[in-house]
Amino acid sequence: MNLFVFGMGFSAKAAARAVLERDAEAVVSGTTRSIESAAALTRQGIGAHIFDGEKPGATLRPDLLAATHAVFSIAPGAFGDPALLHHRAELDAAPALRWLCYYSTVGVYGDFGGAWIDETAPLVPRNERSDRRVLAENAWRTYAAERGLPLAILRLAGIYGPGRSTFDKLRDGTARRTVKPGQVFNRIHVEDIGRVTALAAEAQLNGTFNLADDEPAPPQDLVTHAAQMLGIEPPPEQDFATAQMTPMQRSFYADNKRVSNAAIKQALGIDLLYPTYRDGLAAIFEDEQP
Repeated sequence: MNLFVFGMGFSAKAAARAVLERDAEAVVSGTTRSIESAAALTRQGIGAHIFDGEKPGATLRPDLLAATHAVFSIAPGAFGDPALLHHRAELDAAPALRWLCYYSTVGVYGDFGGAWIDETAPLVPRNERSDRRVLAENAWRTYAAERGLPLAILRLAGIYGPGRSTFDKLRDGTARRTVKPGQVFNRIHVEDIGRVTALAAEAQLNGTFNLADDEPAPPQDLVTHAAQMLGIEPPPEQDFATAQMTPMQRSFYADNKRVSNAAIKQALGIDLLYPTYRDGLAAIFEDEQP
């Protein structure tokens, strides 16, 4: 496998690790926005290229042309997906390319009043970020169809993992127990994203799939549970209606749904590594112990 990743961020780096762990002969390269991040990727044996999404990456053409698999993990801008905007010619010319993967979000569904939904649910996004994701999904479907390539669209729930968990928010004082009656969210551990991506790449999986945990839960429950694990008092509860929040933070609470992950588990014949937030937090906590 020769994997090229547009947007080597938190989730995509987990995918790269999973690919390399499963195939010692795999080649992985990808893009990042900073010289520092590129140097860190190089130290990990990953070919790194600077690409800011505003103009074509100057050095990535040879690695992209050699790719057999490609993952797209950059948020779309006002004019669409940056990879498709600036590097379609290289994708068109990549002779060995045989599988595409796009990281989307469960935000494309919008609000369902806490009801369970699956991939057949209508898309009624509630903000511009999710509107752009719907457009990007469709653009990649069109491109994949034109190239005759399988495309896996993975709609990701709220991402967490080592260094980006409720523990970190409690430690830096940014954790909040904001209570909105009936509100739930799904989450997904970054290692599950990595593993599923690697398995989907091997299977050349085609289709649209939710990637979320088994147990959607109220956000305040995570904070309480993580605080108990750390042996500290959780922050006081605050009512959503009067809580001080940024417009973006408040926008997430406009969507309330329980997202089914049955399709991806059936397609790959797996269960999640961390099916609930308790499982995920327990693994993070254990890894943090000296």
